[in-house]
Amino acid sequence: MAWALVYIAGLFETGFAVLLKLSHGITRPWPTAGFAACALISFGLLTIALKDLEVGPAYAVWTGLGAAGTAVVGMALLGDTVSTIKLVSIGLILAGVVGLNLSGVTP
Repeated sequence: MAWALVYIAGLFETGFAVLLKLSHGITRPWPTAGFAACALISFGLLTIALKDLEVGPAYAVWTGLGAAGTAVVGMALLGDTVSTIKLVSIGLILAGVVGLNLSGVTP
């Protein structure tokens, strides 16, 4: 259950990063409100998950999913450039996330 919370928190991390960009320096009200809500939800879920998980692997998975998700959304929806090296790097981040989960870090 705790790992599911980390994954969901990672999705909300992607949301808050994308909405932060869309807020244009926190000058647009709705993206700014969305950013704040996603950030609070993301941190809240991570906090709950950390009651049962080791901090290092959980934080790495959270940030890895957030980074990979933000990069994908940026390329797919926000006009960020797509390159082979970006796609390979996203794959490596996700491989690291899977590797951490398979390494037996869950008590």
